Amino acid sequence: MNESEGNLWRALEEVNDPEFPMSIVDMGLVYGVAQENDSARVQITFTAMGCPAMDMILDDVRARLLHEPGVRDVQIEIVWDPPWNKSRLSARGRELLQMWGIAV
Repeated sequence: MNESEGNLWRALEEVNDPEFPMSIVDMGLVYGVAQENDSARVQITFTAMGCPAMDMILDDVRARLLHEPGVRDVQIEIVWDPPWNKSRLSARGRELLQMWGIAV
């Protein structure tokens, strides 16, 4: 991972899932990031195709990444394969869910 990709990952750690108070990175929703020139590309999934927070998360991702130095454009690809499942949760994400009494 190069420095610009690391910066994008760290920025996305500040974007929270509106249904669970944790980052979309800890939720395992981000499949990949890349930066080419002034364009950031993000591959993201959701826990379900009918996720009611989809638009909010996409808006938050775009807004956050546009604050990164050198990023003037954000392209987001929604990925459904492989589908999200609980194995995508980070260790911190698992801890947080368990703390709130949610089985993982």
